[in-house]
Amino acid sequence: RGDYVTVAINPELHQRLADLARSTGTSLFMVLQAGLASLLTRLGAGHDIPLGSPIAGRTDQNLDHLIGFFVNTLVLRTDTTGDPTFTQLLNQVRETSLAAYAHQDVPFEYLVEILNPTRTLSHHPLFQIMLALQNAPEGTFQLPGLRIDLAPGRTGTAKFDLFFSLAEQRGPNG
Repeated sequence: RGDYVTVAINPELHQRLADLARSTGTSLFMVLQAGLASLLTRLGAGHDIPLGSPIAGRTDQNLDHLIGFFVNTLVLRTDTTGDPTFTQLLNQVRETSLAAYAHQDVPFEYLVEILNPTRTLSHHPLFQIMLALQNAPEGTFQLPGLRIDLAPGRTGTAKFDLFFSLAEQRGPNG
């Protein structure tokens, strides 16, 4: 069953995470990925932490003017073997993520076909935890005389054991 928990971090912590990303040449997403992999290792998930992540999938300029859903899924593996420092882990995450981004146009289904993991209906074939960060500004939609609210669609089902869906929301001061 898909249960949802909302967690808010204060602006000061967000700023510290953004500063860490900037100082290490990573992105906020990479800092969150490294933190999640580190946490999962400490909780007993092992040292090879594969996380699924959606990616926009619009690398071809011919798609720029098309309407449609072109999202692909990446598998981002983090190796926490040897108890690396967080900075070392961030460096590894950056390299792994950049390599995955460079191949983001490879269809996920093709990757599963080539790797040919043991298939079961009880879990996803390549990862059980998804991490997503929505950091693009929310679009607005206005119609005269109507009030429009955005509401996430909920299916009541879970595709993964855990799905961390995070969103940056900026106040009037940024």
